[in-house]
Amino acid sequence: MADGPGPVKSIVSRSRLGQNATMRVVVSLCILLILSGCAPLSIYHRAGVPVAKMEDDRLTCEVEALRDAPVANQVRQGPAQYIPPRQYCDANGNCVTRGGYWEPGAIYTVDVNRGLRARLLDRCMAQQGYRPVTIPLCPQSIASAAPPAATTTLPPLTANSCAIRNRGGTWQIVNRG
Repeated sequence: MADGPGPVKSIVSRSRLGQNATMRVVVSLCILLILSGCAPLSIYHRAGVPVAKMEDDRLTCEVEALRDAPVANQVRQGPAQYIPPRQYCDANGNCVTRGGYWEPGAIYTVDVNRGLRARLLDRCMAQQGYRPVTIPLCPQSIASAAPPAATTTLPPLTANSCAIRNRGGTWQIVNRG
């Protein structure tokens, strides 16, 4: 605590680059959430298994993977950027050169175990007979014609399989054809 007659000024400055990087991350996440409704359906699949069992098996494997490869965040800093000197001139032709300066690199966090955790999850699910699949979204004409429902048991997949995303996070696998 500082004792004095006036306010204490902070010696830590916020770089514009760090603020811009944070804003870019927020905007990117918003775009990702919007586009996720347009993305194909990626799930673990084993024909004939109830969806609830697949989700329970996935949760068990996620917990196991998290136990074996816990979150290990590291704080890192991107490279600094040199902003070169600039010359500024007024309407009368008087010019002033302002020296260059360094902008510090953006500070970010990386979970170094994220990739390992994903591999452990895939291995655990494979040991239970599942395989990761990506099912394309159905064309609007098929989605509109299909009666609203949610898949409760994973059907056999064909080259003509497609997925319909429902409100509330459920989905329906349809075999066209």
